[in-house]
Amino acid sequence: MLELWKKAEVELRSNILPFWLQHAIDEEYGGFRGQIANDLTVDPRAAKGLILNTRILWTFSKAFSVYRAPVFLAAARRAYEYLIRFFRDAEFGGFYWMVDFEGRPLDTKKRIYGQAFTVYALAEYYHATGDAEILARALRLVEKIEAAGHDAAHGGYFETYERDWSLAQDQRLSDVDMDEKKSMNTHLHLLEAYATLLRFHENATLRLRLRELIEVFLNHIIDPVTHHFILFFDDEWRPRSEKISFGHDIEGSWLLCEAAQILGDKSLLTRVQEVAVKMAQAVYEQALDSDSGLQYEADPTGITDTDKHWWPQAEAVVGFLNAYELSGQKHFLTAAERSWEFIDKYIIDHQNGEWFWRVSRSGVPSQEQYKVDPWKCPYHNSRACFEVMERLDVMNAAGRLSGTGQDKALPFESLIPNKKTIAAMKEARSENLESVSLDKLQAVLNAEKCVNRDRKESK
Repeated sequence: MLELWKKAEVELRSNILPFWLQHAIDEEYGGFRGQIANDLTVDPRAAKGLILNTRILWTFSKAFSVYRAPVFLAAARRAYEYLIRFFRDAEFGGFYWMVDFEGRPLDTKKRIYGQAFTVYALAEYYHATGDAEILARALRLVEKIEAAGHDAAHGGYFETYERDWSLAQDQRLSDVDMDEKKSMNTHLHLLEAYATLLRFHENATLRLRLRELIEVFLNHIIDPVTHHFILFFDDEWRPRSEKISFGHDIEGSWLLCEAAQILGDKSLLTRVQEVAVKMAQAVYEQALDSDSGLQYEADPTGITDTDKHWWPQAEAVVGFLNAYELSGQKHFLTAAERSWEFIDKYIIDHQNGEWFWRVSRSGVPSQEQYKVDPWKCPYHNSRACFEVMERLDVMNAAGRLSGTGQDKALPFESLIPNKKTIAAMKEARSENLESVSLDKLQAVLNAEKCVNRDRKESK
């Protein structure tokens, strides 16, 4: 595993970080470029997204905290200054979703997903600099999210608001998402943001809401039968989708553990860790292709998208390492190593730098999507490198990497739902199941006890 540590650092310091410093800085209009193709063709007038900018801020803040190199702090400062100057809404608070190449607002909606990544980036930048003003900005944004976005009746957060923080009619995060009031994705990254800020600054509101977010995942978002995330819900947490996102499953499995660790509740952490191993096992069994690439999506009938996108591959390395730390199951460790091998062979662009957005099942890179755009950022891949190095350091210090030996037994039976179970789940979600009284249920249980007793007596 020392070899994996070395590969992760070389990738981070020789490819990912240099690419963004050499190719993405926009010297003409400020900030960072909004679009770069695989062949490094730049669109100088491309729009600039909040997610791109905040993820760049997070990446270089983290890089400076780890390596203390002034060039990384300068890149983080550049992203921060652009964020505050052009994305911040000085009148209504919060941050715009999109600006044009000159920094003029294009989409002024306040998507909680975007606000969450802003909190996340500000928290990491505060940690890197110790600047109290940055912490104050992060806390003010948390106050705005809580005042406008939190659902006091049913828990969790709504998706999208207009510039003035009135609830938007169209709740979609993007064109490929469902128009529903609540989503797994927004809650996952708000959990990530609140956990990160709480790690660096104690705050009662953050602590309260982080606990609630973890409970929302345990009680609503994680399917207790399939161990996959349910992706979309109405305001009362009734499921509205059946699509399975393997990348989010494996990413969420370790982010939930991190959040519970930061919260510090041992009983809650135990619950989360048990679920995380089950989620990782489900991804291991159902999503990994023969080449160790993580296929993209499925539904209850099976795989629906066999492409291998860059970010699920990065999350697979971390998620499987996390599952190994929790379970001692060597197949998770092997899966993490092989996931990196897949990344190195197919996802890393060894000619032009950075990572391809996606490759086909046969390993052919897509030329339809960009190396840099409002969604393609250095967050997933740089974070995977940081996590690999940190986790392997911890495991090595604890002697977890020398002579891993036999697999420990999983603390649960690994099962994939059959057609009958899937049908029952669909029926339950549609709310068409016949209600059963407690008396009737007790009568059924009593009858089963009698049958079992008669079978024992007949032996």
